[in-house]
Amino acid sequence: MRPSLAQILSFVGGYVDTLGFLSLQGLFTAHVTGNFVTFGAAMVHGATGAWAKLLVLPVFCIAVLLTRLASRRLDETGRPALRVLLAAQCTFLFLGAVLAVALGPFADADRPAALLTGMVLVAAMAVQNAAHRAHLPEAPPSTLMTGTTTQIMIDLADLLRGVPAEHAARSRIARMSAAVAAFALGCGLAALLYYLVGLAALALAPALILVAATDPASAKAT
Repeated sequence: MRPSLAQILSFVGGYVDTLGFLSLQGLFTAHVTGNFVTFGAAMVHGATGAWAKLLVLPVFCIAVLLTRLASRRLDETGRPALRVLLAAQCTFLFLGAVLAVALGPFADADRPAALLTGMVLVAAMAVQNAAHRAHLPEAPPSTLMTGTTTQIMIDLADLLRGVPAEHAARSRIARMSAAVAAFALGCGLAALLYYLVGLAALALAPALILVAATDPASAKAT
């Protein structure tokens, strides 16, 4: 069975976040909140990467803002907005992979080469976050699994107590479980490939987004 568009995005979310964490001294590229924690840890322990973690929030926010504006413009002109946005994300991920291979490895995440690579990857994942929220609103989040896991457990508790056959929890738990599984698989494969081939593992991410961009669902999403 071919994975759904949402499942591919969840896999990429886990994959890129793990590779960013491993290669950029604990930088989370797919979600911003984790960097608040690692920034505090860097300040206490004197680790590198504090500036990179501070830059993530403004870069992420600006990228989301621009993605939303572009999405609205694409919708107004009748173009397949999600497909175009995925193509933009693919471009950012490809550039990030090229920079990582050419300039890495990164012993200090605050060096210009590491900052540039990290912020390009952050922009790529900001595009994914914004595009997902705007065009796949019914799908579980693809880069943060805390809320999804919580909902799965709530639905599981309801199922154990007994709910009607048509209850939304039955379909939702399957959909959300698939998202968590895809994210976890992305994390695991990223760690394995980073161990085996290093920063070249990033090359898989743009290839997967290219596959997602060719999915018929990316042209039909509104």
